[in-house]
Amino acid sequence: MQLAAILHQYHDAFQAKYSVRLLPDHLHAIDAISRCRTPEAGQLLVQCSGCGHTEWHPRSCGHRSCPQCQNHDTTLWLDRQQEKLLPVEYFLATFTLPYELRFLAWDNQILVYNLLFACASKTLKDFGVNPKNLGADIGMTAVLHTHNRRLEYHPHVHAVVPGGGVDKARKQWKKKKSKYLFNEFALAKVFRTRFLEAATEAGLSLPDSVPSKWVVDCRHAGKGLSALKYLSRYLYRGVIGETNIVSNQDGKITFKYVESRTEKTRCRSLKGEDFLWLVLQHVLPKGFRRVRDYGFLHGNAKRLLHLVQLVLQVLIQAASRRLRPIFMCPMCQAPMRILAIGRQAWSSG
Repeated sequence: MQLAAILHQYHDAFQAKYSVRLLPDHLHAIDAISRCRTPEAGQLLVQCSGCGHTEWHPRSCGHRSCPQCQNHDTTLWLDRQQEKLLPVEYFLATFTLPYELRFLAWDNQILVYNLLFACASKTLKDFGVNPKNLGADIGMTAVLHTHNRRLEYHPHVHAVVPGGGVDKARKQWKKKKSKYLFNEFALAKVFRTRFLEAATEAGLSLPDSVPSKWVVDCRHAGKGLSALKYLSRYLYRGVIGETNIVSNQDGKITFKYVESRTEKTRCRSLKGEDFLWLVLQHVLPKGFRRVRDYGFLHGNAKRLLHLVQLVLQVLIQAASRRLRPIFMCPMCQAPMRILAIGRQAWSSG
């Protein structure tokens, strides 16, 4: 069931109820998703290299909130992350804003999201440098999510952390020896203090109801690949896959999700216009970087990462360039090449 069709069907009801809350980025996402893979998005003229058959193909919109797009970009990101994987245990640390501050995040998205990244990464770095924990500079890949599994607004940052770090003074790699990273309660206490201080310095007005205890979840994540695959789901293709939209009946949309506490599949039903808002509220500000690397995993630390890989005897293979999927001829199944880009209709020959 396509999100574009749901947008078209419930457009008027959605605009009537939520137009005052829509930001320019929401409107751009609505326009892009609605036009995706239609002639309005433009078309590619392709020709078979074998039999010469020619036809037009509608283009994708390329918007990172569109569930039909960006599969290739997701795959490329995973390829790059796999090239950085180390033969150590990995951990997934999740830093969550409490409910009382979510309105502040919504009204100041770029500022608050950047503070989330900065405070979470700095907290993890300082815990890593502490000799009582590891005594080394750690690396991490952090990803912002703005939703929970029920698609409600719930901003938080996930950080995938290799179990080890670089002791620059001794020029050696220090490995985490247990399947336990850092104390969750200590992480939460430091993170809370730093975020509130940073928010106050940035001029944000904090409510009196800020809770005294925050939540940081820190768990073992095996060799890291499974955690990276989980994070990659929402990087470029929106917060819900179209296969998770179960039905559209009697003005209501039903979608399925996996409950985090029980790991059981649940369903949730809402009016069509409310479902659209549930999805579109997670469109990020234009140009905002949802994923960021730190420490020896940062793009500017490639030389250091290569040294770590050599020390850990990681077999480094020459990266092969992954090509975009090509069109195949419906007549003879031979590859087709792109001849032109346009918006006009074309009669196949």
